[in-house]
Amino acid sequence: MFCQVITGKYEGAEKSIEKMKEIQEEAKVALGKVQEEIKNYADRKRAEVNSYKVGDLVMLSTKNLKYQMVGKRTEKLTERFIGPYKIKKIVSSNYHKWSLTICDGCFDTLKSSKMRN
Repeated sequence: MFCQVITGKYEGAEKSIEKMKEIQEEAKVALGKVQEEIKNYADRKRAEVNSYKVGDLVMLSTKNLKYQMVGKRTEKLTERFIGPYKIKKIVSSNYHKWSLTICDGCFDTLKSSKMRN
């Protein structure tokens, strides 16, 4: 009996192996469809990245710059964007260095989503 299983003469084992292979192929196809649906759903909310060049003038978002609140009454009345500032260097496709004249404690490298033309 043991020799029959090893040599492949046992028909029940071959049928179950074929069935398992079919199930595995169906699962791969189903996972591929689900992955494509998830990718399409995630890409709907993604925006194209603006391509800036060295020397471009950009406005900077004040959302995370708390220095703007010094001497102001409410956050509601402060400017949403300040500038324009020149881009000095492109660090990567998403990060840019800009000419710093705002404050001493601020970083001079920002993500491109915090800038606009």
